[in-house]
Amino acid sequence: MRLYWMLFAGLCAAPATAFDLPDAVTDADYGAVSLDEAKLGQLLFYDPILSGNKNISCATCHHPRFATGDGVSLSLGEGGIGLGPDRRANPQNLPEQRIPRHAQALFNLGAREFTVLFHDGRIEVDPTRAGGLRTPMGDDMTQGFASLLSAQTMFPVLSADEMAGHYSENDVSKAVRTGRITGPGGAWDIISKRVGALPEYQQSFETVYPEIAAGREIAFTDISNAIAAFIELEWRSDTSPFDAFLRGAALPEAARDGMQLFYGEAQCSTCHAGPFQTDHRFHATGQPQFGPGKAARFESHARDEGRMRVTGDPADAYAFRTPSLRNVTKTAPYGHTGAYADLASFIGAHSDPQKALSNYDRNAPILLTLATDDWWVKDRPEEVQRISQASVEMRPLTKTQIAQIIAFLETLEDQAAIHGRLGIPDAVPSGLPIDR
Repeated sequence: MRLYWMLFAGLCAAPATAFDLPDAVTDADYGAVSLDEAKLGQLLFYDPILSGNKNISCATCHHPRFATGDGVSLSLGEGGIGLGPDRRANPQNLPEQRIPRHAQALFNLGAREFTVLFHDGRIEVDPTRAGGLRTPMGDDMTQGFASLLSAQTMFPVLSADEMAGHYSENDVSKAVRTGRITGPGGAWDIISKRVGALPEYQQSFETVYPEIAAGREIAFTDISNAIAAFIELEWRSDTSPFDAFLRGAALPEAARDGMQLFYGEAQCSTCHAGPFQTDHRFHATGQPQFGPGKAARFESHARDEGRMRVTGDPADAYAFRTPSLRNVTKTAPYGHTGAYADLASFIGAHSDPQKALSNYDRNAPILLTLATDDWWVKDRPEEVQRISQASVEMRPLTKTQIAQIIAFLETLEDQAAIHGRLGIPDAVPSGLPIDR
């Protein structure tokens, strides 16, 4: 960390203050990426062939039009049609339920310091495990994933509500429902054979991976490794105005007061620390809970206890991973449920969580209509109280302070990353429609 003595004479009309800023990001913060592998991953990322019913791709919920999210509070995967806020339930194939958490942005997930992923951290780097990763699959975890980001891709294709499909709809969903994930005839094997049956994919995999050129069949880990390479290249974000400032350029005047607040009095950097503005830890911040929650199939509630569902530790109740703030001004809505549609409302609520939780407006989220009870938790005062009691104490911010902080956060916008480097392909080898 570098200590910046902000002598605000000549910078802004605030008193002289000292605070820590992160070091500038360098190439050493990332791994090397093969362009050919990333281009293969680009095709796979946008190709619906990876979903059970061949109707959903990774890009459906992580689209560049919505800054690698989908612009809604809770996504609709299988059983939905359309893209982003226009997505709706398919009347011919209604979804079983809405996805329980907001689709997270993909910026910088290939950086070395990202060693834990998902809102609850259910996958993380763990050198004591075979393959170096801890996941819900435990000792059954397949080896061969090149990185944590690569392993992340295994979850959506196995989720009935995201990409696999409903009961008995297709061979992938049937394999998932009967617990056949790995090995011959498992869900990953089915998807891999689909991909390998297409000559363009087979040739591309042989070009990128010498073992496949030598005769080994395409495995799901090869698919996920290529997708991870694409995400690493496409959405690396380290050329924002703030990055330029850390490398010696001037910071826009409007952002300076906000930077002083962020790294000083408002204490935002206590959790939003480091070069990517996250400590990668878990905190209970009193976010409103709505939607299906994270109950197991045999449970009948709609609460989401966050990190506690992974660790079993009551101290982790309602705690969620600190998100990176790169391009945060473009990644609305905000919170693990996408509870706030605009950044100012979210920051205001985040700074006074108990008050915001008790006064939460049910019209605030960007919800896609489903015939379901989204407000199970909100309708039960004892459930709301549990969330409130677990949340940390914060210092309420004024509207002026919020505006200043947003002015600083705007300097984290990185147009090269937001627009992407390879973009949306003209077509994919399967010939299936691409979400545009």
